[in-house]
Amino acid sequence: MAELDELAHRLRRFAEVREWERFHTPKNLAMALAGEVGELLAELQWLTPEEASGVMEDPDSAARLRSEMADVMIYLARLADVLEIDLLEAVHAKLDENDKRYSATEYRGSARKAPPPA
Repeated sequence: MAELDELAHRLRRFAEVREWERFHTPKNLAMALAGEVGELLAELQWLTPEEASGVMEDPDSAARLRSEMADVMIYLARLADVLEIDLLEAVHAKLDENDKRYSATEYRGSARKAPPPA
């Protein structure tokens, strides 16, 4: 079993033994995910670009960031499981799409957005 599948199984079991499945609706999980992303952003919000680049050098900041990123991953993995989305497959499909939209020669070093797909 792949590591992401193992994680989804562990999260599913975690919810089941607490009888939380009824709360783990796609809407609720997406809202929880958004909240956790907000908490992750709050850890970096007022840092300069230089401070943000070195944030992992401070053990307390590093621990908070790891914890918030874990929360984001937990809710994303749980949402994907509830919706029966293979996250790795979805990521590879999105990368394939982006590879077509953003040619390396045309977009190298550029932050501009590609036009919407036709």
